[in-house]
Amino acid sequence: MPIDWAEARATAWQAGYEARPNPETTGFEAALGSALAAPVVAASDLPAFPTSAVDGWAVAGSGPWIVTGEAALAGAVPAPMGTGDAVKIATGAQVPEGCEGIIRLEHTDVRGELIDGDPDREWREAGEEAKLGEELIPAGTRITPPVLGLAAAAGQASLDAYRKPRAGMVVFGDELLTSGPSRDGRVRDSLGPMVPHLLAAAGSTSPEPIGPVADTLDEHVRALREGLETADLVCTTGGTMVGPVDHLHAALKLVGASYIINSVAVRPGFPMLLARTDEGRFIAGLPGNPQSAVIALISLVVPLLAGLRGLSLPELGEITVSQDVPGRGDFTHLSLVDRSGRRLGHHGSAMLRGLARAAGFAVIAPGAEAKAGQTVPLVTIPGVSA
Repeated sequence: MPIDWAEARATAWQAGYEARPNPETTGFEAALGSALAAPVVAASDLPAFPTSAVDGWAVAGSGPWIVTGEAALAGAVPAPMGTGDAVKIATGAQVPEGCEGIIRLEHTDVRGELIDGDPDREWREAGEEAKLGEELIPAGTRITPPVLGLAAAAGQASLDAYRKPRAGMVVFGDELLTSGPSRDGRVRDSLGPMVPHLLAAAGSTSPEPIGPVADTLDEHVRALREGLETADLVCTTGGTMVGPVDHLHAALKLVGASYIINSVAVRPGFPMLLARTDEGRFIAGLPGNPQSAVIALISLVVPLLAGLRGLSLPELGEITVSQDVPGRGDFTHLSLVDRSGRRLGHHGSAMLRGLARAAGFAVIAPGAEAKAGQTVPLVTIPGVSA
């Protein structure tokens, strides 16, 4: 019995979250995209010393002031100032000891060695943004480029994070060509070139695909075992039904995998599955039809990878549809839409033409439909900005 699509997403995420690895202390690049396993704290006051917010003149005492000493530049410790002194100062430079105000460069009256103007406190105080030891970002936060920037500014050189999962791919099918146009009853493989990039965009590292693999049980088992040697997750394409050359289900049993999910009530994309081996590695069975394979990936694989990285279940977006979108009875309907909410043509399970122009899939709940102007959930495609 297929399970509800929303339940399938949550189940896949929970399986990943429970199997997430122990956190590691790692460099910024390796941590990007995963969750913080420990808070980021300030290794010093931020800023660590008073810094000028403008280009101008640092002054002490009452004006007019006499220009003295070297300019205060970023990256150096300036000499202390005496009463009546003026020193040119650059944005970001440490404010000299004894400074009582800064006159913006554009507001300064310069007459030879004398300057005049209206000084103000044009600097950031030490610790204005954060104090030494203060928590800046809580554990569980997704590590984005701005998070890395703040961690660096706070004096950190590494982060405690969950490593990126390794996601391999096995392509099944005697009928698949790896070059040239479709011909002689055989079709060009589109999933091998596409899915590894979707996996990478979803937060995994992804080696070269294995295959196309011959449609025999022995070859299916061999390819699965090869992929599972190094991957936390192996995505397969095709073989999720029970046709004469659909060997995936039998192969799962032979590699010691048990089902977490064995079909989801969603259209398109119905024959999908998620399994786990006795060693705790995952296998996601994606349908052979390209659009259905992408739907299986966003339904099961994206939530699983989020859990493995210590992240929460990815939230759905929203989109206002500009046309009526029918339901699919007891199944969730994922309908291709563009950024204006318009339903796209060429949306059959085997087609990619509509997918290549899509913002994502409008989510129509079981037993429902959407009318033009109605706002519905949107599930996006990894690497494609909605």
